[in-house]
Amino acid sequence: MGFFKRARFTSSKESKKSIPDGLWIKCVTCGQTVYKNDIELNLQVCPHCEHHYRIGARERIASLVDAGSFEERHQNVTTGDPLHFAVGQETYPERIVRAKEQSGLSEALVGGFATIETQPAVVGAMDSKFIMASMGSALGERFARLVRDAVESRRPLIMFAASGGARMQEGILALMQMAKTANAVRQVNEAGLPYIVVLTDPTSGGVFASWATLGDIIIAEPKAYVGFAGTRLIEGALKVKIPAGFQTAEYQLENGFVDHIVKRTEMREHLGKLLRYLAPQASLRAHAAHR
Repeated sequence: MGFFKRARFTSSKESKKSIPDGLWIKCVTCGQTVYKNDIELNLQVCPHCEHHYRIGARERIASLVDAGSFEERHQNVTTGDPLHFAVGQETYPERIVRAKEQSGLSEALVGGFATIETQPAVVGAMDSKFIMASMGSALGERFARLVRDAVESRRPLIMFAASGGARMQEGILALMQMAKTANAVRQVNEAGLPYIVVLTDPTSGGVFASWATLGDIIIAEPKAYVGFAGTRLIEGALKVKIPAGFQTAEYQLENGFVDHIVKRTEMREHLGKLLRYLAPQASLRAHAAHR
């Protein structure tokens, strides 16, 4: 019987195979290798540098509202094909089908009734996985109906914006949604209800130029891209050099276009506090109805 046993060494190929793919990711900002589950548990925020990754509409709503309180509305409002638009061999209806498969949604805006820290509200969130959350006629109609829900129920309206702009496949009908949604915001104002907007990465184009910047309080996530046109487009059109950090949430805060920058992990608490300050009567009505 030998006193020593030969140690077994594994090759680098064997050790790589023992670690399943997709468990680790390299942060795009700090370069740290992070356990994917840690980022997911942290609401898609890097635990090292706090880089905010993009998040889906349903995932965002679930992170904010009280468990079991979300009642989704207007899922049946979907787009048509008004211009019979096509890019190459792909028609607009085919593009919509592909967007539904990629996102698991029927449109880029998800919204409905909910409570946040027991405070009632109407909450909507956009999802960039659905054609970059571009605003077309169906999205504009969903927004208008969420406004109607807020006015009729006397609840504050909270909207999470994320968009690449108007939906080119609908042409002028998409651009008309800027006026439609801005007029809907007017109805919220006339009803005396709080309207809170949270700008996420990216918020640009027609959404930025309409309902996303009309809030009574405008919040942004850290480092979010917030602005109408892209840096390259502005520099090319105006022949000027854009300063560093231009059209980030921090730049907009410094120049008075944003009221607060709030981390995603602190958003639920922050919104709950705002709702208690701005709409105490809505909370009292909700408690009375519950009794």
